[in-house]
Amino acid sequence: MPISLPELAIALLVTVAGAIVQGTIGVGFGILAVPILSLLNPVLAPVPQLLLAVPLATSMAWRERSHIDASGVAWLFSGRIPGAFLGLWVLSLATQRSIDIGIALSVIVAVLILGTGMSIRRNAVTEFGTGVTAGIMGMVASMGGPPAALLFKDAQGPIIRASLALFFSGGLVVTVGFRAAAGRITGDDMLLAALLLPGLVAGYLVSSRIKHRLDGHGIRPAILTVSLLAAVGLLIRAFV
Repeated sequence: MPISLPELAIALLVTVAGAIVQGTIGVGFGILAVPILSLLNPVLAPVPQLLLAVPLATSMAWRERSHIDASGVAWLFSGRIPGAFLGLWVLSLATQRSIDIGIALSVIVAVLILGTGMSIRRNAVTEFGTGVTAGIMGMVASMGGPPAALLFKDAQGPIIRASLALFFSGGLVVTVGFRAAAGRITGDDMLLAALLLPGLVAGYLVSSRIKHRLDGHGIRPAILTVSLLAAVGLLIRAFV
């Protein structure tokens, strides 16, 4: 496996940081880890983060299960499956650079609009559409979080974390299954995920102790900031 010990150490630290962010505001693991680790060494991302996100999301959903918005999650997940099919189709046609640029520009536009105070009304149509978008982004870039997080940005912290975690849990299983069926998960991906798992556990435990600090007004700007960082990271990956 073409990775050095210093690279693995940095990857562990990035994994810890990503797990803390997602465990605190509900989204951010792939957003933080994928661009950084892609630049550090292309073998480190994005599939290992996709595999690691499954236990992270499942643990978060169980931790805050009493706050889950079941109806909203159901519509989001119903869109995730067709989104995964569309994502596979996009992967077969487009270059990774064009995919990264397209997703990044879409997220930037959404953040700029929502940063002005505009809200997306949550209903069956917007939740299903968001699920489709998240499915496409999760398949092609291992970053399905920003669309769903932007949809839930005005909800209370526990509802955001719990609902997104449940949505991610089911959606990630779909995405991993589709990638595996298409032969897009290797033995090296699984080995790297196993090596980075201790960092994920450490970050999750830290987030459990500090998550309440952003449950008030701080969670909305945090979500917008993390989503914008995702877009910038994708642009960096596309051009570097």
